[in-house]
Order: sequence, then C-alpha cells, then structure tokens
Amino acid sequence: MMDTKTENVGARRKLKADLIVIGGGSGGLSAAAGAAMFGLKVILYEKAEMGGDCLNYGCVPSKALLSAAKYAANAREGAKYGVTTGDPVVDWDAVKAHVHGAIETIAPVDSVERFEGLGVTVIQEHASFADPKTIVSATTSAAARRIIVSTGSTAFIPPIPGLEDTPYVTNEQVFSMPELPKHLLILGGGPIGLEMAQAFRRLGSEVTVIEMDRALARSDADHAAIAIEALRDEGVTILEGHKAVKVSGTAGDISVETEHEDGTKTATGSHLLVAVGRRAVMDGLELEAGNVSFDRSGVQVSDKLRSVSNPRVWALGDVAGKGQFTHLAGWHASVFARRAFFKQNSKASDLPLPAVTYVAPEVAQVGLTEAEAREQFGDKISVSAFPFHENDRAIAEGHTKGEAKLIIRKGKIIGASIVGDGAGEIIQIVGFAMSNKQGVQSLTNFISPYPTRTEVVKRAASAYFTPTVFSKNGKRLVSLLQRIP
Repeated sequence: MMDTKTENVGARRKLKADLIVIGGGSGGLSAAAGAAMFGLKVILYEKAEMGGDCLNYGCVPSKALLSAAKYAANAREGAKYGVTTGDPVVDWDAVKAHVHGAIETIAPVDSVERFEGLGVTVIQEHASFADPKTIVSATTSAAARRIIVSTGSTAFIPPIPGLEDTPYVTNEQVFSMPELPKHLLILGGGPIGLEMAQAFRRLGSEVTVIEMDRALARSDADHAAIAIEALRDEGVTILEGHKAVKVSGTAGDISVETEHEDGTKTATGSHLLVAVGRRAVMDGLELEAGNVSFDRSGVQVSDKLRSVSNPRVWALGDVAGKGQFTHLAGWHASVFARRAFFKQNSKASDLPLPAVTYVAPEVAQVGLTEAEAREQFGDKISVSAFPFHENDRAIAEGHTKGEAKLIIRKGKIIGASIVGDGAGEIIQIVGFAMSNKQGVQSLTNFISPYPTRTEVVKRAASAYFTPTVFSKNGKRLVSLLQRIP
C-alpha cells in the first residue's frame, strides 16, 4: 500500500494515494467507499453535489414527484372503488418540499462528512489530467496507482434551430420550477420524458410529448404500447414520429414546430422540458493529456472497464459508455473492486441489465426484447406470456393492465419484459434466475404467496411447458404411470 504524502508545491498540494476517483456519483462513491474500507488511501474529487445526478436531479427526485402525483391520481380515481374525495388541490410548493425532503433524507449517505469519516480525502474542486498518471485541481496535484473516471452524464441539448434562444429546463431544473406549468411541452418520449409527462399531468398540467421515433423505443413494443395508451387515457398528448425542427417563444409562451409524414404541426405551451437523451460528462477532464481514449459515448474501455489506452485508468457508470443507469454504475464499481482488489475475472457484461420506466403501469425489461431476440436468433426462440387481467391480486385492486413475457431459447431465459403495477419489483425474480444461469423451469419451482402479482412470472413460465405436459405423449405417459401400483 502507498502512503498518502502531502507537501506544498507552489500553489498546489502534492498528494499520493492508492486510488483517485473523479466524480461523486453512484459508481465513484461505491468504489471510493469500498477501497477506503479495505484500508486503501483514496482521494475523491467532486466539484458539484455529492451523490451525483441520480440523487440530486434524477432517480430520487423523479420518483418522489411520481409518488406525489400518484396521490393526486388516486383521489381522482377513488369513485371507481366506492370512495369519493373530489378533485385534488395541488400545492406545488409543498410537492417540491416533498421532493427535496427525499433528497435531504438520503444525502447524508453520500455526504462529504461520511466519506471523510471512512478515511477518504474529499476535494470539492474540478479535476483534470495533467499527464497519464497525474490529476490536478485548483489546489492539488495527485498521483495514484489507479484512477477512476466516474463523471456521469448530463442532458443532451439537440441542435434544434431556436432552442438555445428559448427558455427551457432539463432534469436539473424541472424539480425546482417556481410554478406548476400550465402546459408542459416535452421533447423526448423516452423514460424521463414519459415519467415527467405522467407526473405533471396528474398534478394538473396539460402535457404534450414530442418524439421523433416511437415512444419508449427501447422497450418491448407491445408493452410500451400498453403504457402509452394508459398515459393517453389520462390526457397526455403523445406525438410519435414528430421531429422537432424549430423552437421559439418566451417564458410562458413557447412553440415547437414539428415535421411528420402527414405534414407540419406546431405545439404550443407554457414551459419546455428537454429530455431527448444524455451525453457523457467529459468536459474539462483533459483526457488527451492523460492518454485516455474517448469518443462521443464516453471513455473507451474494455469489458473489464479499463481504459484501452491507459491501463492505470478505469471508467465506471454513464461515462463508460455501456449504459446510463444508476444500478449499472453500482455494478461497475463491483466489477472494479473484484478485478482490482481480488484479481477476479469479472466483466461489465457478466450480468443481464434490467431497466424500468416508472410510469403507471410500469414497464420493466431485462435481457433481450422479443424483437432483439428474433433479430438475433430468428424463429429459434419461444415467447411465453401471462396477462395481468388473469392475476387475482391485479383483479382485486382493479389494476389489470399488463402482461409478463418471457423470451426463451433452448430452455434458457434470454430476456423478459413486464408491464403492469409493480413491474420493476416483479422483474427482479427473472433477473435473479438469469444472473444465476437458471433455466425457465426454475421459475416454476417455487411457491408464490397468494395473491401476489409476482405469480404472473410463475404462470408465464408454466405456460411454456403446457404444450409439452398436456400433449399426446404427456397423456400417454400419465396413462402408463397410472398402471404402477
């Protein structure tokens, strides 16, 4: 282990440690905490908020906002269940207080104080490469055996004419807007766009989503359609196949001109949210000076998460260019620890990656979609499904939109999609089976408590075996076995 050394060199302190981490988001914090708990000397650079985008502008505030919006929706829907409450009154300031309260409750886990308590040297300054083994900031110059780049991602701003001159927000400002939008225009029909669309619609805003492709394009097409229909039923306008070609307006009066196969259309609203995707944060890192290769998707790394050009450097999370999920960044930190500290042969691609869009009904995916599987394997796959409208818990609670779908090849689960209430929780049993190399039969070989929604997975798995079990050969076998005393 290297000793931490500090000495004055001009205006900068000179530091030396075992590990330098640039970025205090999910991946960077997990790696820094693990290394420190192993007794290694760690330096962590974070110029902005600890916890990164997920805690401050993404996963946490968005789910808190969706929770508030759910209460508003429940109030409106109560009459269907014999409970009348009337139209809800939404206090936007109180909603924001709930959102920021959730952030503040979780923040201590990611705080400077906690990490300094673990023995991490936290430097709240911008960091960049001075050379392949040296990181510098305003007051420090540091070297370490290993360097992690975990700077995350930020909203991508498309080059649409007029956009830069028009007021807009991204996920970094949407949770702190001074007023509830009267009519929110959203550029982008991906998970962020649709989650915010449903949340603001339920809170009382008019909402129009503009998407140049199909909404939720990365999800199973059938299941995405169920979720999109639900949002439209709630009053969200979703314009698919509409390319935004011009943006104009002033605060409170914004227009987006779109092109569609049927012609042009102009959508108008009071506020504009840009949610067309995200880009890796590499600004000012001086990666060239560090001999760290990169492209538009992020730092170029192998499946081991190590830089292809500088073996001292690793990249974790969004900036590694392998997906933009908080849970993926956490897995990356695990891969780093296993390889760097325990010399295991772990890889970024070792486990199937789940993804959830938290609209109602939720859309969850792990492994290949049906379309991806058919493209890769043709007709050599089987699809087994079970609908929520035949699940007793869903029937009892009146939320029967949805389906569990398993993608199977040679008895092995290669993908799954679930749409419905609690899909993000239900998908985990499939992810567990896939991660542990268990076949589809394993999803039939457990007792599912009654009544629960997770039973849809067991029923979908059982449906895969139904044609074989109840075939002529199956009946013949049962008849033969009946002769045995």
